[in-house]
Amino acid sequence: MLWNLSSEKRESISSVDTAWLRMDRRTNLMMIVGVLMFETPLDLPRFKISLEERFLKYERFKQRPVSTGSSHSWETDSYFDLDNHISIAALPRPATESELQDFVSELTSESLDPNKPLWHFHVVNDFQGGSALVVRIHHCYADGIALIQVLLGMTDDQAKPSGKPAKKLRAVESHHDGEQDFWTRFYRPFTGAVTTAVKTYWDVLEGTIDLVKKPSKLVGYTNLGVGVTADLAKVLTMSNDPQTSFKGKLGVRKKAVWAEPLDLDEVKQIGKALDCTVNDVLLSSVAGSLRNYLIERGENVDGLEVRALVPVNMRPEHKMDRLGNYFGLVFLPLPIGIANPFARLYEVKRRMEELKNSHEAILALGLLGVAGTLPNVVQQFSFDMLTKKASAVMTNVPGPRQPMYMAGSKVSDILFWVPSSGEIGMGVSILSYNGQIRFGLITDTNLVPDPENIVNRLQSEFDKLVYGTLLDLGSGPVVPESIEQEINQWISAQNLVES
Repeated sequence: MLWNLSSEKRESISSVDTAWLRMDRRTNLMMIVGVLMFETPLDLPRFKISLEERFLKYERFKQRPVSTGSSHSWETDSYFDLDNHISIAALPRPATESELQDFVSELTSESLDPNKPLWHFHVVNDFQGGSALVVRIHHCYADGIALIQVLLGMTDDQAKPSGKPAKKLRAVESHHDGEQDFWTRFYRPFTGAVTTAVKTYWDVLEGTIDLVKKPSKLVGYTNLGVGVTADLAKVLTMSNDPQTSFKGKLGVRKKAVWAEPLDLDEVKQIGKALDCTVNDVLLSSVAGSLRNYLIERGENVDGLEVRALVPVNMRPEHKMDRLGNYFGLVFLPLPIGIANPFARLYEVKRRMEELKNSHEAILALGLLGVAGTLPNVVQQFSFDMLTKKASAVMTNVPGPRQPMYMAGSKVSDILFWVPSSGEIGMGVSILSYNGQIRFGLITDTNLVPDPENIVNRLQSEFDKLVYGTLLDLGSGPVVPESIEQEINQWISAQNLVES
């Protein structure tokens, strides 16, 4: 709900941010939710100082979105009080991981107070010998890349800070020494002409190119239009996603869970051995987990594929340190119907390669920009149409490779969940931190009441790729017989080992 208020200090909300603001529904609240876990109890007074000095340096977080007739504006909250945005969670002490998951689930289904800036920090004391911090920020303030930078800007690389915050996270931080970062495949799956098209799009969108005064620019924009038009036709003619347990009528309750972490170095080694990216390995493992979950529920998965909406970073270089939303979306079909883990992996790789030259992300960003200027009912109809074509949102964000400290407490783990939109009831979030990869999963409980039965399968799906690689190398531990038979059958068919 937005209040129509008067104020001397207002500024317009961009059309893209307006689209995310108005996308709120009772069945899908547009909040980005994160959890930071600390090895030692969080020093609350010191944490408040950090918020004041490093979080609130962004004036936007002292502002709230308000309706100004047919448009929306940011209005500074003249009664802003930091204590209104920090609360202590009333959980049993000591709090267990299960109790923390239940608490996070409740918060993902609870609206932020529209009378105040739309963000809140919840402190959970006495959690596994330390503390946990649950962060909720409305999507209209910024995208995941920007918010990770904001939160990491509140950390230090040592318990006693030198006075300077930790080094800012770049747009895409490398996890490979001397190699292109694997997260790039999600956030910048572009090459050549498409990269140029992205820049051209932003120049036109932000008015830095006047096509009337600079007609020479029209050729490049027209070429961009040709590519976008082709992908628009592809998206509009795309069938709705099939009816599975992941697709249907949404309720108002969500459940957020997380998996045990995977070792980043091990995932990289398997990806290198199989000539795949780490993203290929992770997505294949997710697809395998979804497949086995559906089979357990008695659903037919033969030839099945479900689409995931994947965010693609389109933030211009000169806006890396700003808030706001600068990303498009692409549709990634997940090959759920492929049983063999290796065949599924290479099909995921092939499909990711196809997205490299896609204009779908530009198209989605353009639609967001247009939707933010249209009547809300038209925007909702448009996104209902698009979100019927996907069953999940999948995103990942790079985190720091070394341990970080906030208010003197070491951050042992970081997790986050992105909101879904329209008729999508599942979100998968991947984040790397300190040599580990964490999976967060959030589902609509009307559709998937037990998401833990999906994330608990991720390790075994990854293990299949590990075992297969070891078999191919002729070394390693004893492989379970059922997995060995499945792997050998596929390896033999592909002539990957000698007869």
